Amino acid sequence: MSVALRRRQAFKVMIGLGGTAASAMLPGPAQAERTAARSAESTTEEHPAHPVAPPDAIAMLYDNTICTGCKACMPACNEANSLPTDTLLSGGIWDMPLGLNAKTKNIVEPYQDPQTDEFAFVKKQCMHCLDPACVTGCLFGALVKQDLGAVTWNSSLCIGCRYCEVACPFEVPQFQWQNWNPKIVKCEFCYDQRLKEDLQPACTAACPTGTVIFGKRSDLLAQAKERISTAPDKYFEKRVYGEYEAGGTQVLYLSSVSLQKIGLPKLGSTSIGHYATKVTSVIYKWLVGPVVVAGIFGFFIRRNWDRHESERLEHEEKTGYPDQL
Repeated sequence: MSVALRRRQAFKVMIGLGGTAASAMLPGPAQAERTAARSAESTTEEHPAHPVAPPDAIAMLYDNTICTGCKACMPACNEANSLPTDTLLSGGIWDMPLGLNAKTKNIVEPYQDPQTDEFAFVKKQCMHCLDPACVTGCLFGALVKQDLGAVTWNSSLCIGCRYCEVACPFEVPQFQWQNWNPKIVKCEFCYDQRLKEDLQPACTAACPTGTVIFGKRSDLLAQAKERISTAPDKYFEKRVYGEYEAGGTQVLYLSSVSLQKIGLPKLGSTSIGHYATKVTSVIYKWLVGPVVVAGIFGFFIRRNWDRHESERLEHEEKTGYPDQL
């Protein structure tokens, strides 16, 4: 076999592999148009600006006027989710995380104003938004909104891009920087560990004072509003945080101090996922043009290659020698 023939065969293999990779990475024009159409439809259907929770949607209600800061919910969460304790600050003795991190899905933090001595606790975990920005931002569907409302994470689909961290307005998803095969860590409502067994999440089950309770979102909203109407002076803001914020969440708050002071961001009622879907819709729309151009170039390259191969075979049949060109 001549050197020229081996080179031609290698070149053909490289073109074939390159074409296969390109076709796998770039959708065809028809596929791109269908994707853009689906994305545009989801803006008004799957990602409405103001989503409505299904009747059986679950939720948590946290009332910091009751919280004693005992933190019983934290070891219960660690045990249910097989999480190690964060003992770095305590010299390996106590679980003392500074915030949500790769070892902590649920935390109770204190707030104190040094000038007024205003004091309160706040429990932080995933908010389980009705239309989660993390789910919309996940490129490979590693984050999923389950039927009852829990936002869960699938390790087999995650590529570690951390878009969920950027998208989440509550800064909840955490990345395991110290591991060679890092995971995303966030509260999942104990979905696999307890909800599937018809048990409430570990944190609500462990709370000794009823500070955080679990149930249907509609029931907890009604109960929270009743608490406000019964004792309005007890609550700084006469509303339930999470009823409308970011399109609504499935973790609800009542607070004796300003919600922003305890770290809950001020958000509008429009779903963050709604904004994200509008962006992806535009991206898919403008991606159709480059894909069509790539398809046209691919057609002409393939046609010219086939013609070249036909001429080469014809030359070999006539002369009995391989084409050296």
